[in-house]
Amino acid sequence: MFANIFRAALATGLLSLASVAWAGQPYDAKAFQASQAAGKSILVDVSAPWCPTCKQQRPIVQAIEKERPDLVVYEVDFDTAKDVLKQFRVQYQSTLIVFKGSKEVARSTGETDPAPLRALVAKAF
Repeated sequence: MFANIFRAALATGLLSLASVAWAGQPYDAKAFQASQAAGKSILVDVSAPWCPTCKQQRPIVQAIEKERPDLVVYEVDFDTAKDVLKQFRVQYQSTLIVFKGSKEVARSTGETDPAPLRALVAKAF
């Protein structure tokens, strides 16, 4: 019986971890610059694993990424990528920055409503 309870708890824990898994790919300066040079539509997602707003944004960003396969999503860890935060002038986690090529076209911090987030990303297309 204990083994079954343990397995259930483990499965629940793994499911909750999966729900906060990042979308996209970890930010890499060279890959980002290549995406910009290619004129791609880009979303930079600045988040932290402890941030409740980021957890609300995550499934929305993942859905948008599936809806727009030509969108390149780069994930920036708010806690560890201080140089990247400075580069993008980001002060808060849950910040989303949208680029069309090398031009920043939109930015949002703390938004968790799917419609405005979709509209934000649409500015890159």
